[in-house]
Amino acid sequence: MKTSDAAGQNPPVRHSRDHRAKGRIALEALSICATPAILVACTLANADQTALLSLVVVLASLGVFFATYESSTPRLRDIMPTVVLAALAAAGRILFAPIPDFKPVSAIAIIAGVVFGRKSGFMVGALAALASNFFFGQGPWTPWQMYAWGLVGYGAGLLAAIPAKAPKPIGENGLVECRGEQRLRRESLVEKHAVIIYIYGFASCLMYGFILNAWSILSFYHAQASGLAGILLVYATALPFDVTHGIATVVFLAALYAPWRRKLKRIKSKYGME
Repeated sequence: MKTSDAAGQNPPVRHSRDHRAKGRIALEALSICATPAILVACTLANADQTALLSLVVVLASLGVFFATYESSTPRLRDIMPTVVLAALAAAGRILFAPIPDFKPVSAIAIIAGVVFGRKSGFMVGALAALASNFFFGQGPWTPWQMYAWGLVGYGAGLLAAIPAKAPKPIGENGLVECRGEQRLRRESLVEKHAVIIYIYGFASCLMYGFILNAWSILSFYHAQASGLAGILLVYATALPFDVTHGIATVVFLAALYAPWRRKLKRIKSKYGME
């Protein structure tokens, strides 16, 4: 009787959890898409105070994203790795300050996203930017850096969630014995092809540069007033720095990704982190 009652209660509980999860994903998508949408709209409309409007949208997007993370009621054991990785990323940015655009922040945000998921990846990137700017100086650029670096980690989490193609059959009926049960072995695309994460690391830094350059154009250079030529000039000038950032991220990933991922996954398994 009790078993029957529990079985009858499970579907509504599962449905409620799925509904909340879909709601959080929708808020995440809204917070991520709002900033570029407003940027494009303001630029095309030649709106006044575009920089101020964009800054407000970035802050609102960050607020929505932090709220979705908080609403998921993470446990202390789930939060600690995110906080520690954010602190390491901030310290690494300060340590490599003498070398322009040669920073480990993107690499560490990517590792966090791959191991702990898209929200942790975003939080590591955003918190690292906020914390390190207490050393470099806070300003209107801070929320843009938080948004852009958070997006780098978020994208890595999405990439890690993509499953690889089903493997060739192993054993009888293509099933694998595991603790007396049979299950299909599935790997993520990143686990099967590690080179993808290095390609993403380089490409994500170009995306980071694209976002920060857009803020520079809107806030300082007002290159949009001189048309497409002025905008392209700003991006062309910044391209060597963005490429340096991408190369640095690949270098840091080559040094840190495999050992850190292995150790962090062991910690995640040991303490039952989701």
